[in-house]
Parts: sequence; structure tokens; C-alpha cells
Amino acid sequence: MSVIQTISAKKLHPALGAEIRGIDLGRPVDAASFKAVNDAWMEHLVLVFPEQHISDEQHVAFTRYFGVPEIFHQDIIRSKRMKEIFRLANVDEDNNLMPAKHITLRQTGLAQMWHTDSSYRPLPCVGSLLHGLEISRTGGQTRFTNMYRVYEALPESLKKKVRGRKARHDFGNLHRLADIKPLTEAEKAAMPPVWQPMVRSHPVTGRISLYISPIYNDQVEGMDDAAAVTLIAELTEFAQQPGFVYSHQWEPNDIVMWDNRCTMHQVTPHDPMERRVMHRTTIEGVDPVTAA
Repeated sequence: MSVIQTISAKKLHPALGAEIRGIDLGRPVDAASFKAVNDAWMEHLVLVFPEQHISDEQHVAFTRYFGVPEIFHQDIIRSKRMKEIFRLANVDEDNNLMPAKHITLRQTGLAQMWHTDSSYRPLPCVGSLLHGLEISRTGGQTRFTNMYRVYEALPESLKKKVRGRKARHDFGNLHRLADIKPLTEAEKAAMPPVWQPMVRSHPVTGRISLYISPIYNDQVEGMDDAAAVTLIAELTEFAQQPGFVYSHQWEPNDIVMWDNRCTMHQVTPHDPMERRVMHRTTIEGVDPVTAA
């Protein structure tokens, strides 16, 4: 049985981010509460739900209000106990701290680069919800940038370079950057590179944003590889200006939800010997990226 909840939103940064109070994500959500949350999400792009003492099962159940939870295509990070959970942790599921050079940490460590989740899929994900189970005090903040505002503020010289162009999003680029074994032929076949417009229209708001995912972008349409790398780096540098960025300082049992269709994010470095356990769900994509 759903219970009507009184929801409030407090803006966290001029560009994006709002703290949501008055909702228990562990309980069924009524239609009015869902609408309030979804409206706030479309307005603020990133929502922070403090003090949410919920299980993985409840986390997944709340995600389902917004769509189908995505199942990560590799075993390396997917939870063995609940397939919808993507683990961002330096602790394994037997509660052991992993060594800093562990293959899982070498891959997830690349989240320190700006990116948007699942951009390498033909239908990129809608959004993500991250639960801070054990949080870091030596770093480990998650930074988000508003790609609507980034595109609006781009110099005309850069707008000309991205309008009408596509960038390649290749999951295999992650393995190249992490210097871990290349994808197998089966893995390549399961997740081949895709080309996505660099300027996109949001399917709900209709607003226009820059669409890049530097962790996966290795080529740009009509450019040689060196020029493509330079352009992605220039766009990334522009996008991380403080005026566009909300930096979230985690507290235990925060849930942070973001819209991957109009934001990028990254995690700041932290002491690898300090336990950090974060569980993420990802909302499966339903719309192709529409060029603007």
C-alpha cells in the first residue's frame, strides 16, 4: 500500500542538484509523490535523497518506477547477489579489501574521468541511482556537470565543431585506458562501438545539450584520431568549469540520482586503503539519441 508523502526540494548549486526530503525510498511510492520526484529530477538533473536506509532489493524496486534496471554486461562489477546492482567498491562481496592493482579497481578507477553511463549502448541509459553504503572521507566526492549549460556557453568556434557531428563511444576504450587485457571477440560482438550525435535533444524536456563521454570517446566523425582526442579534451576542460559543476560530499546512506541524458560525472580520488562501497542501479535506455 502506498502512502502519500510530502516532498520538498532544496537547490544545492545554481547549475544543478537538489536535496529531496519527505520521501522514504524503502516504501511504495504513490503517483503524486512519483510525479513530484520526477518533475524535480527534470528541473534539477541531480537529486540527493539523504538518510535512505534501504536494502539492495528496495533500491532496485525504487529504480523500477523510472524504468527497467539495466544489467551490466560484464561479470567483473555486477553483483553476484543481485544482478541489477553495479558495484563501485574497493571491497569484494566477501568483505575483503581489494589490493590497489586489482583488475576491478583498475577499471572502476577510470570513473575519475568525466563520463556518462552506458553511452556505448545503442540506446544509452536514462539515468543512474547510486547508494553510498560506506563512504570516503579522504576524497571520493562525485562531481556532476550540467551539459545543457555547457552547450549554451560553448564558444561559437566549438559549437561549429560539434554541430552535426557524431562521436564514437567504445566500451573497449575503457580497457585501453586502464591498460587491462583487451576485450575478447565475444565481448566486442556483445557491445560493439556506437556513433552518437555530439549535440542532442532531451526526449522529455526538449532542451539541447552537449553529448560526450570522454572515457569512451576515441573518435569523432570527419576528424583524424589526434584531432578527435584534442577536441574531446577541449570540450571536457570547458565542461568542468565550477559554474557548471555540483560536487557531492557523500554521507552514509545518501542516494544520488542523475540524468545521464544531460549530465556528465566523475569521482574524485580517495585513499585506496579506505573502504568505499557504493551500489548503483542504472535505468535502461528507451530512446535513441536524437540529434539537435
